[in-house]
Amino acid sequence: MMQPAIQPTLYESLEALPEGVTGEILNGQLHTQPRPSFPHGFAGSALGAELFSAFYKGNRGPGGWWIIDEPELHFVRDVEVTVPDVAGWRREHMPTPPTGHRIEVVPDWVCEILSPSTKSKDREIKMPLYGHYGVQYAWLVDPAECTLEAYRHDAGVWLEIGRFAGTDRVVAPPFESVPIDLEGLWLPTRLASVR
Repeated sequence: MMQPAIQPTLYESLEALPEGVTGEILNGQLHTQPRPSFPHGFAGSALGAELFSAFYKGNRGPGGWWIIDEPELHFVRDVEVTVPDVAGWRREHMPTPPTGHRIEVVPDWVCEILSPSTKSKDREIKMPLYGHYGVQYAWLVDPAECTLEAYRHDAGVWLEIGRFAGTDRVVAPPFESVPIDLEGLWLPTRLASVR
């Protein structure tokens, strides 16, 4: 008698993805996407560098945060798994970071860098999940449009608390103590195309 084949769990399927493919488990479904484009990666790296310097190291800023690119967040271990482009935790909220790749402490802030292939997923699936699990702040950065939208979660809804574009200076919670020059997130060719 043939034994039925054992199906891998969604998380086992996520772990088996080929190199260069990012996987997330959102609302019980495995979502995959290739590595980001250069403008996408550049915007995320530039923002992460600004925040890391001021809010982790305390260079011209208050320090007191953990800032990390592409953390694997487990809202429910191996069941509800997201990978935001950048995330941050206040150190009083997470005094010691985990040593493995699974992070099970809800971040205080997340940032998604929008791309044509992920924009609707980031807005329509991930933002509600972040709110449901208690993320307080979210930023959406669009390198194609050279925009940054800042949100705060309150009473079950995301409230827009700032919208910035082009060469604006970003002063938005939870990082309002150090203005960020938005122009530094865009490749010069992108910025020229929106002027």
